[in-house]
Amino acid sequence: MSLPISIAVKRLPHGQGLALPAYQTPHAAGMDLLAAVPEDQPLLLAPLDRAACPCGFAMALPEGYEAQVRPRSGLALKHGLSMPNAPGTIDADYRGEVMVLLVNLGRQPITITRGMRIAQMVIAKVDTARWTEVSDLPESTRGHGGFGSTGT
Repeated sequence: MSLPISIAVKRLPHGQGLALPAYQTPHAAGMDLLAAVPEDQPLLLAPLDRAACPCGFAMALPEGYEAQVRPRSGLALKHGLSMPNAPGTIDADYRGEVMVLLVNLGRQPITITRGMRIAQMVIAKVDTARWTEVSDLPESTRGHGGFGSTGT
């Protein structure tokens, strides 16, 4: 098992008193992100509403890493709370507040309260690529088979 990487984090004023992202079990891939909405102003999402929910911190990922923000499966199953851009990507050169784009796909309004676990964040290595333009691509078994071509 590799050693954890170090990530510089800056807690923002409205994030004071909230825990930083944390793994909930020893083998969890994602850290839970908490809503940094004001205690007296929860975020109400009607069905099909979308909002950017603040998390109360900014960070500096090391070069060669990204943070993937993903929905929490329990909230998706029980309430229809998801992310319209799942997974969201936070690049290593972004220094603004971490925000989670939420969408209510359920039939009932959802209230997001301060400190609520709203999403999970996975830190992942990133390889960069460069294009090499060619006149023909190498053959493959699949060929041009696209959507549904390998079965249902």
